[in-house]
Amino acid sequence: MDAAAFAAWRAGVGLLDRTQRSLLLDDLASAEAADPIGHPVAEIVTGPMEAAATVAVAAVGEAAGPASGQGLMAQIGQARIARFGCPHCGGDDIRRRGNASGKPRYRCTNCGKSFNPLTGTPLAGLRHMDRWSVQAQALISGETVAKAANRCKVAYTTAFRWRHRFLAALNSDKPRHLSGIVEADETFILESFKGKRSELPRPARKRGGKAAKRGLSVEQIPVMVARDRDGATIDAVLPRLDAASITTVLGGVITRPAELCCDGGSAITAFARRAGLTFHVLPAPGIPQPGAPALHINNVNAYHGRLKEWMRRFHGVATKNLPNYLSWRRTIEALGPAPTSADWIKGAAGLGPYYQSTL
Repeated sequence: MDAAAFAAWRAGVGLLDRTQRSLLLDDLASAEAADPIGHPVAEIVTGPMEAAATVAVAAVGEAAGPASGQGLMAQIGQARIARFGCPHCGGDDIRRRGNASGKPRYRCTNCGKSFNPLTGTPLAGLRHMDRWSVQAQALISGETVAKAANRCKVAYTTAFRWRHRFLAALNSDKPRHLSGIVEADETFILESFKGKRSELPRPARKRGGKAAKRGLSVEQIPVMVARDRDGATIDAVLPRLDAASITTVLGGVITRPAELCCDGGSAITAFARRAGLTFHVLPAPGIPQPGAPALHINNVNAYHGRLKEWMRRFHGVATKNLPNYLSWRRTIEALGPAPTSADWIKGAAGLGPYYQSTL
Protein backbone atom coordinates (compact mmCIF):
# COMPACT_ATOMS: atom_id res chain seq x y z
CA MET A 1 0.00 0.00 0.00
CA ASP A 2 1.46 3.38 -0.99
CA ALA A 3 1.56 6.40 1.34
CA ALA A 4 -1.52 8.10 -0.15
CA ALA A 5 -3.67 4.99 0.10
CA PHE A 6 -2.46 4.35 3.65
CA ALA A 7 -3.33 7.93 4.67
CA ALA A 8 -6.83 7.53 3.21
CA TRP A 9 -7.25 4.21 5.02
CA ARG A 10 -6.19 5.75 8.33
CA ALA A 11 -8.64 8.63 7.88
CA GLY A 12 -11.52 6.16 7.96
CA VAL A 13 -10.49 4.50 11.23
CA GLY A 14 -12.26 7.18 13.25
CA LEU A 15 -15.58 6.17 11.67
CA LEU A 16 -15.41 2.61 13.02
CA ASP A 17 -17.52 1.57 16.00
CA ARG A 18 -16.14 -0.33 19.02
CA THR A 19 -16.85 -3.79 17.57
CA GLN A 20 -15.24 -2.91 14.23
CA ARG A 21 -12.16 -1.49 15.96
CA SER A 22 -11.83 -4.70 18.00
CA LEU A 23 -12.01 -6.82 14.85
CA LEU A 24 -9.45 -4.60 13.14
CA LEU A 25 -7.05 -4.84 16.09
CA ASP A 26 -7.44 -8.61 16.12
CA ASP A 27 -6.62 -8.77 12.37
CA LEU A 28 -3.55 -6.57 12.85
CA ALA A 29 -2.33 -8.67 15.78
CA SER A 30 -2.85 -11.87 13.78
CA ALA A 31 -0.87 -10.41 10.85
CA GLU A 32 1.93 -9.45 13.24
CA ALA A 33 1.97 -12.95 14.73
CA ALA A 34 2.19 -14.47 11.23
CA ASP A 35 5.30 -12.49 10.25
CA PRO A 36 8.26 -14.70 9.27
CA ILE A 37 10.90 -15.75 11.78
CA GLY A 38 13.53 -13.12 12.30
CA HIS A 39 11.23 -10.13 11.73
CA PRO A 40 12.38 -7.56 14.31
CA VAL A 41 9.80 -6.55 16.86
CA ALA A 42 12.17 -3.76 17.88
CA GLU A 43 10.32 -1.36 15.57
CA ILE A 44 7.23 -1.78 17.74
CA VAL A 45 8.27 -2.59 21.28
CA THR A 46 11.92 -1.68 21.77
CA GLY A 47 13.64 1.50 22.82
CA PRO A 48 12.42 3.62 25.76
CA MET A 49 9.70 1.85 27.71
CA GLU A 50 7.48 4.94 27.60
CA ALA A 51 7.43 4.91 23.79
CA ALA A 52 6.60 1.20 23.75
CA ALA A 53 3.76 1.76 26.20
CA THR A 54 2.26 4.30 23.79
CA VAL A 55 2.15 1.66 21.07
CA ALA A 56 0.63 -0.83 23.53
CA VAL A 57 -2.43 1.41 23.96
CA ALA A 58 -3.66 0.34 20.54
CA ALA A 59 -2.98 -3.32 21.29
CA VAL A 60 -4.49 -3.51 24.77
CA GLY A 61 -6.40 -0.41 25.80
CA GLU A 62 -9.10 -0.60 23.12
CA ALA A 63 -9.15 -4.30 22.29
CA ALA A 64 -12.22 -5.96 23.73
CA GLY A 65 -13.04 -8.56 21.15
CA PRO A 66 -13.17 -12.34 21.65
CA ALA A 67 -10.14 -14.32 22.77
CA SER A 68 -8.80 -15.58 19.45
CA GLY A 69 -5.61 -17.56 19.82
CA GLN A 70 -2.52 -16.01 18.30
CA GLY A 71 -4.14 -12.59 17.86
CA LEU A 72 -4.79 -12.22 21.56
CA MET A 73 -1.40 -13.69 22.47
CA ALA A 74 0.31 -11.15 20.19
CA GLN A 75 -1.54 -8.32 21.93
CA ILE A 76 -0.51 -9.64 25.34
CA GLY A 77 3.07 -10.12 24.19
CA GLN A 78 3.41 -6.56 22.90
CA ALA A 79 1.82 -5.04 26.00
CA ARG A 80 3.91 -7.09 28.44
CA ILE A 81 7.13 -6.20 26.62
CA ALA A 82 6.12 -2.55 26.74
CA ARG A 83 5.50 -2.77 30.47
CA PHE A 84 8.17 -5.19 31.71
CA GLY A 85 10.68 -5.71 28.92
CA CYS A 86 12.33 -9.12 28.89
CA PRO A 87 10.88 -11.31 31.67
CA HIS A 88 14.36 -12.70 32.34
CA CYS A 89 16.52 -9.57 32.53
CA GLY A 90 14.22 -6.58 32.00
CA GLY A 91 15.97 -5.58 28.78
CA ASP A 92 14.01 -3.71 26.12
CA ASP A 93 15.80 -4.77 22.92
CA ILE A 94 13.41 -7.57 21.94
CA ARG A 95 13.05 -9.30 18.57
CA ARG A 96 10.49 -11.70 17.17
CA ARG A 97 11.53 -15.34 16.88
CA GLY A 98 8.70 -17.15 15.18
CA ASN A 99 5.80 -18.98 16.82
CA ALA A 100 5.35 -22.06 18.97
CA SER A 101 2.31 -23.78 20.51
CA GLY A 102 -0.06 -21.12 19.20
CA LYS A 103 1.92 -18.23 20.72
CA PRO A 104 4.48 -15.84 19.23
CA ARG A 105 8.02 -16.13 20.57
CA TYR A 106 10.54 -13.39 21.25
CA ARG A 107 14.27 -13.20 21.90
CA CYS A 108 16.07 -10.69 24.11
CA THR A 109 19.33 -9.48 22.57
CA ASN A 110 20.65 -8.51 26.02
CA CYS A 111 20.52 -11.92 27.71
CA GLY A 112 19.95 -14.11 24.66
CA LYS A 113 16.95 -15.90 26.20
CA SER A 114 13.71 -16.63 24.39
CA PHE A 115 10.22 -16.29 25.81
CA ASN A 116 6.55 -16.14 24.86
CA PRO A 117 3.80 -13.69 25.96
CA LEU A 118 2.99 -15.75 29.06
CA THR A 119 6.51 -16.36 30.38
CA GLY A 120 6.66 -15.30 34.02
CA THR A 121 2.87 -15.14 34.42
CA PRO A 122 0.55 -17.51 36.32
CA LEU A 123 -0.67 -18.80 32.94
CA ALA A 124 2.79 -20.02 31.91
CA GLY A 125 2.71 -23.73 31.17
CA LEU A 126 -1.07 -23.98 31.56
CA ARG A 127 -2.44 -26.42 29.02
CA HIS A 128 -5.61 -26.48 26.86
CA MET A 129 -5.37 -22.86 25.73
CA ASP A 130 -8.43 -23.44 23.54
CA ARG A 131 -10.55 -23.71 26.71
CA TRP A 132 -9.28 -20.57 28.43
CA SER A 133 -12.06 -18.41 27.00
CA VAL A 134 -14.57 -20.84 28.50
CA GLN A 135 -12.81 -20.59 31.87
CA ALA A 136 -12.96 -16.81 31.56
CA GLN A 137 -16.71 -17.02 31.00
CA ALA A 138 -17.01 -19.07 34.19
CA LEU A 139 -15.25 -16.24 36.05
CA ILE A 140 -17.52 -13.64 34.47
CA SER A 141 -20.55 -15.66 35.62
CA GLY A 142 -19.10 -16.24 39.09
CA GLU A 143 -19.62 -20.00 38.87
CA THR A 144 -18.71 -22.54 41.52
CA VAL A 145 -15.80 -24.89 40.87
CA ALA A 146 -18.17 -27.76 40.02
CA LYS A 147 -20.03 -25.70 37.41
CA ALA A 148 -16.78 -24.35 35.97
CA ALA A 149 -15.40 -27.90 35.67
CA ASN A 150 -18.51 -28.99 33.80
CA ARG A 151 -18.38 -25.93 31.53
CA CYS A 152 -14.68 -26.41 30.70
CA LYS A 153 -14.87 -30.21 30.46
CA VAL A 154 -12.03 -30.67 32.94
CA ALA A 155 -11.64 -32.38 36.31
CA TYR A 156 -12.81 -30.63 39.47
CA THR A 157 -9.23 -30.26 40.72
CA THR A 158 -8.16 -28.81 37.37
CA ALA A 159 -10.99 -26.27 37.47
CA PHE A 160 -9.94 -25.23 40.98
CA ARG A 161 -6.31 -24.85 39.89
CA TRP A 162 -7.32 -22.88 36.79
CA ARG A 163 -9.47 -20.54 38.87
CA HIS A 164 -6.59 -19.54 41.13
CA ARG A 165 -4.07 -19.37 38.29
CA PHE A 166 -6.40 -16.93 36.51
CA LEU A 167 -6.89 -14.84 39.67
CA ALA A 168 -3.31 -14.77 40.98
CA ALA A 169 -2.04 -11.88 38.82
CA LEU A 170 -5.13 -9.79 39.59
CA ASN A 171 -4.02 -9.56 43.24
CA SER A 172 -1.60 -6.83 42.23
CA ASP A 173 -3.95 -5.09 39.81
CA LYS A 174 -5.12 -2.22 41.99
CA PRO A 175 -5.40 1.53 41.45
CA ARG A 176 -2.23 3.44 42.29
CA HIS A 177 -4.18 6.34 43.76
CA LEU A 178 -7.70 7.10 44.96
CA SER A 179 -8.75 10.69 44.44
CA GLY A 180 -11.45 13.16 45.42
CA ILE A 181 -13.78 11.95 48.13
CA VAL A 182 -12.64 8.50 49.25
CA GLU A 183 -14.72 6.19 51.44
CA ALA A 184 -12.97 3.58 53.57
CA ASP A 185 -14.43 1.04 55.95
CA GLU A 186 -13.64 -2.43 57.19
CA THR A 187 -15.85 -5.48 56.95
CA PHE A 188 -15.41 -8.93 58.47
CA ILE A 189 -15.48 -12.37 56.87
CA LEU A 190 -15.67 -15.59 58.81
CA GLU A 191 -12.35 -17.42 59.08
CA SER A 192 -12.36 -20.66 57.11
CA PHE A 193 -10.05 -23.65 56.80
CA LYS A 194 -11.96 -25.00 53.82
CA GLY A 195 -9.97 -27.73 52.07
CA LYS A 196 -7.82 -28.49 55.09
CA ARG A 197 -8.28 -32.14 56.09
CA SER A 198 -6.34 -32.41 59.33
CA GLU A 199 -4.88 -30.46 62.25
CA LEU A 200 -7.78 -28.02 62.41
CA PRO A 201 -7.68 -25.68 65.43
CA ARG A 202 -11.44 -26.22 65.94
CA PRO A 203 -14.18 -28.67 64.90
CA ALA A 204 -14.97 -28.53 61.19
CA ARG A 205 -18.00 -26.59 59.96
CA LYS A 206 -20.20 -27.61 57.05
CA ARG A 207 -21.05 -25.37 54.06
CA GLY A 208 -19.67 -22.19 55.58
CA GLY A 209 -21.29 -22.55 58.99
CA LYS A 210 -21.51 -19.88 61.66
CA ALA A 211 -19.09 -18.43 64.17
CA ALA A 212 -19.06 -19.94 67.64
CA LYS A 213 -19.24 -16.46 69.19
CA ARG A 214 -21.57 -13.59 68.43
CA GLY A 215 -20.14 -10.32 67.17
CA LEU A 216 -16.47 -9.67 66.51
CA SER A 217 -13.92 -12.26 67.59
CA VAL A 218 -10.74 -13.92 66.38
CA GLU A 219 -12.96 -16.00 64.08
CA GLN A 220 -13.70 -12.89 62.00
CA ILE A 221 -11.08 -11.78 59.46
CA PRO A 222 -10.90 -7.99 58.86
CA VAL A 223 -10.99 -6.80 55.25
CA MET A 224 -10.33 -3.14 54.45
CA VAL A 225 -12.05 -1.61 51.43
CA ALA A 226 -11.47 1.92 50.12
CA ARG A 227 -13.35 3.33 47.15
CA ASP A 228 -13.51 6.71 45.48
CA ARG A 229 -16.46 8.27 43.69
CA ASP A 230 -15.16 7.15 40.29
CA GLY A 231 -15.52 3.53 41.42
CA ALA A 232 -11.79 2.79 41.75
CA THR A 233 -11.47 0.24 44.55
CA ILE A 234 -8.64 -1.13 46.66
CA ASP A 235 -9.08 -3.92 49.19
CA ALA A 236 -6.92 -6.16 51.33
CA VAL A 237 -7.07 -8.75 54.08
CA LEU A 238 -5.64 -7.22 57.26
CA PRO A 239 -3.52 -9.28 59.67
CA ARG A 240 -5.11 -7.21 62.43
CA LEU A 241 -7.33 -4.14 62.60
CA ASP A 242 -4.86 -1.45 63.59
CA ALA A 243 -3.35 1.74 62.14
CA ALA A 244 -0.12 0.03 61.06
CA SER A 245 -1.95 -2.60 58.98
CA ILE A 246 -4.19 0.02 57.38
CA THR A 247 -1.17 2.19 56.57
CA THR A 248 0.45 -0.74 54.78
CA VAL A 249 -2.62 -1.05 52.55
CA LEU A 250 -3.66 2.58 52.05
CA GLY A 251 -0.45 4.53 52.65
CA GLY A 252 0.53 6.27 49.42
CA VAL A 253 -2.79 5.32 47.80
CA ILE A 254 -4.88 7.94 49.62
CA THR A 255 -2.95 11.19 49.81
CA ARG A 256 -3.76 14.89 49.93
CA PRO A 257 -5.82 16.56 48.52
CA ALA A 258 -8.13 13.53 48.74
CA GLU A 259 -10.67 13.67 51.57
CA LEU A 260 -11.41 10.53 53.56
CA CYS A 261 -14.86 9.53 54.79
CA CYS A 262 -14.87 6.87 57.51
CA ASP A 263 -16.92 5.60 60.45
CA GLY A 264 -14.64 6.99 63.14
CA GLY A 265 -12.97 3.73 64.13
CA SER A 266 -9.77 4.27 66.10
CA ALA A 267 -7.56 2.48 63.55
CA ILE A 268 -8.78 4.32 60.45
CA THR A 269 -8.74 7.74 62.14
CA ALA A 270 -5.21 7.10 63.43
CA PHE A 271 -4.14 6.30 59.87
CA ALA A 272 -5.78 9.50 58.56
CA ARG A 273 -4.02 11.66 61.15
CA ARG A 274 -0.63 10.11 60.45
CA ALA A 275 -1.13 10.58 56.70
CA GLY A 276 -2.15 14.23 57.20
CA LEU A 277 -5.49 13.68 55.46
CA THR A 278 -8.64 15.72 55.78
CA PHE A 279 -11.12 13.18 57.11
CA HIS A 280 -14.79 13.19 58.00
CA VAL A 281 -16.25 10.91 60.65
CA LEU A 282 -19.67 9.55 59.72
CA PRO A 283 -20.88 7.31 62.55
CA ALA A 284 -24.28 6.65 60.98
CA PRO A 285 -23.94 4.94 57.57
CA GLY A 286 -26.72 5.84 55.19
CA ILE A 287 -27.39 9.20 56.85
CA PRO A 288 -25.21 11.94 55.30
CA GLN A 289 -24.51 15.08 57.30
CA PRO A 290 -27.29 17.64 56.68
CA GLY A 291 -24.84 20.36 55.67
CA ALA A 292 -22.71 18.09 53.48
CA PRO A 293 -24.83 15.50 51.65
CA ALA A 294 -21.85 14.39 49.53
CA LEU A 295 -19.99 13.14 52.61
CA HIS A 296 -21.06 9.59 53.38
CA ILE A 297 -19.80 6.00 53.28
CA ASN A 298 -22.81 4.55 51.48
CA ASN A 299 -20.79 3.51 48.40
CA VAL A 300 -18.23 1.46 50.30
CA ASN A 301 -20.91 -0.15 52.47
CA ALA A 302 -22.89 -1.04 49.34
CA TYR A 303 -19.73 -2.65 47.96
CA HIS A 304 -19.44 -4.71 51.15
CA GLY A 305 -23.00 -5.91 50.60
CA ARG A 306 -22.39 -6.88 46.98
CA LEU A 307 -19.16 -8.67 47.91
CA LYS A 308 -20.76 -10.77 50.63
CA GLU A 309 -23.87 -11.57 48.61
CA TRP A 310 -21.72 -12.68 45.68
CA MET A 311 -19.50 -14.84 47.94
CA ARG A 312 -22.47 -16.62 49.52
CA ARG A 313 -22.69 -19.00 46.55
CA PHE A 314 -19.33 -20.52 47.53
CA HIS A 315 -20.51 -21.59 51.02
CA GLY A 316 -17.39 -20.26 52.67
CA VAL A 317 -14.03 -19.26 51.20
CA ALA A 318 -10.74 -20.55 52.61
CA THR A 319 -9.05 -17.64 54.35
CA LYS A 320 -5.75 -18.43 52.61
CA ASN A 321 -7.53 -17.90 49.25
CA LEU A 322 -9.53 -14.84 50.34
CA PRO A 323 -7.24 -12.31 48.54
CA ASN A 324 -7.96 -14.06 45.24
CA TYR A 325 -11.72 -13.78 45.77
CA LEU A 326 -11.39 -10.10 46.66
CA SER A 327 -9.47 -9.63 43.40
CA TRP A 328 -12.13 -11.57 41.51
CA ARG A 329 -14.93 -9.29 42.76
CA ARG A 330 -12.84 -6.12 42.30
CA THR A 331 -12.15 -7.07 38.67
CA ILE A 332 -15.82 -7.82 37.99
CA GLU A 333 -16.69 -4.30 39.14
CA ALA A 334 -13.78 -2.67 37.29
CA LEU A 335 -14.62 -4.31 33.95
CA GLY A 336 -18.21 -3.13 34.09
CA PRO A 337 -21.35 -4.70 32.62
CA ALA A 338 -19.91 -6.04 29.35
CA PRO A 339 -16.61 -7.85 30.03
CA THR A 340 -15.14 -10.24 27.49
CA SER A 341 -13.12 -13.43 27.78
CA ALA A 342 -10.16 -11.54 26.32
CA ASP A 343 -10.35 -9.00 29.17
CA TRP A 344 -10.02 -11.78 31.75
CA ILE A 345 -7.22 -13.58 29.93
CA LYS A 346 -5.29 -10.31 29.72
CA GLY A 347 -5.90 -9.77 33.43
CA ALA A 348 -4.61 -13.26 34.20
CA ALA A 349 -1.46 -12.36 32.23
CA GLY A 350 -0.86 -9.26 34.38
CA LEU A 351 -2.74 -6.74 32.21
CA GLY A 352 -5.81 -6.17 34.36
CA PRO A 353 -8.32 -3.31 34.05
CA TYR A 354 -6.48 -0.95 36.41
CA TYR A 355 -3.22 -1.44 34.51
CA GLN A 356 -5.02 -0.77 31.23
CA SER A 357 -6.61 2.40 32.65
CA THR A 358 -3.12 3.87 33.20
CA LEU A 359 -2.06 3.54 29.55
